[in-house]
Amino acid sequence: MIVKKQCVAMLLAGGQGSRLMALTSRVAKPAVRFGGKYRIIDFTLSNCVNSGIDTVGVLTQYQPLELNDYIGNGQPWDLDRMFGGVHILPPYQRSEGGDWYRGTASAVYQNLSFIGRYDPDYVLVLSGDHIYKMDYSQMLRFHKERGAQCTIAAIRVPMKERGRFGIIEADETGRILTFEEKPEAPKSDTASMGIYIFDKDTLFSYLHMDEEDARSQNDFGKNVIPRMLKDGQKMYAWRFSGYWKDVGTLESLYAANMDLLGEHPALDLSADDWRIYYKHSPSSPHYVGKNAIVRCCALAEGCEIEGEVQRSVLCSGVEVEQGARVLNSVIMENTVIRAGATVENAIVAQGVVVGHGARVGAAKENRGELTLLAEGTQVPPGSVVTPPGR
Repeated sequence: MIVKKQCVAMLLAGGQGSRLMALTSRVAKPAVRFGGKYRIIDFTLSNCVNSGIDTVGVLTQYQPLELNDYIGNGQPWDLDRMFGGVHILPPYQRSEGGDWYRGTASAVYQNLSFIGRYDPDYVLVLSGDHIYKMDYSQMLRFHKERGAQCTIAAIRVPMKERGRFGIIEADETGRILTFEEKPEAPKSDTASMGIYIFDKDTLFSYLHMDEEDARSQNDFGKNVIPRMLKDGQKMYAWRFSGYWKDVGTLESLYAANMDLLGEHPALDLSADDWRIYYKHSPSSPHYVGKNAIVRCCALAEGCEIEGEVQRSVLCSGVEVEQGARVLNSVIMENTVIRAGATVENAIVAQGVVVGHGARVGAAKENRGELTLLAEGTQVPPGSVVTPPGR
């Protein structure tokens, strides 16, 4: 039975996330923890439900087990719907053969039948590795008002970051004039956010053409978008001015966590007008000892702090023993910092034990260098773990 939907979202969550190194050795990038109690994917799923989009296909591939288990039936995000809701869409064997998702366009192409079940007028294509709050209904309204075949969410980026993104040149109405994926010499400071709205029929047509092109890399930014622009399709840039961070690197993931801290955080997750929902695991409240020092931090439930924690983000089940110090760091769940140890300017994955008197990370004068400890690492007492290259 076909249940008509105005817009269906396709959330790309299958990337390996190799730039996050040890953090994604066992989990997909969208399942990486963020901000103490969230996962990265919580932001995109919450944006969907807050924007009135109740049908989401999550395209998984790399290390999907934990992500699949986390999403479950979608209840924490109010996406456990009888018609629609959230659906996990891994690669699968079809009558004409099966294949891994070869690129972002290939992933959506292999799930056109899912989209067709709901016969939407529009398809929203999203990435699962961004931290932001966005009302997609505003972007959809812009798309419809312009009579566009494709609308790309765009944001201004600093010069040093422009080579990481697709770069857009647009006229005063937003009509896209040029698009170049990760150019060596960017012509504009307007970057694609990897968020697209397509008319369904236009999308289906171009994905079929892309699939038939043996030379294509089956990627939206490299192949589908440039081809549509070359063919003269009506394509517009919708400019976004809020907080947005692509957390595909250790440095950007760390920076986004730090953006949650302070009296006036760059990203405020306490506001009720646009909630970020997450799958809650029952836990005891966090505990801060009477002699502990805690300043400018985000502490999840279940933390036990007897030592010093400053400007840091701690997930549930983290223990900081008396005399231990955690400074300018992100500590993931069930990690123990033993007495007398120091962790500074570091990202520490789950299940780590930092032994008595050990030191992890750079001193304050070298705060530009991050240290990463992989899941389950056991740091011997009294040892020193320095940033790469030191």
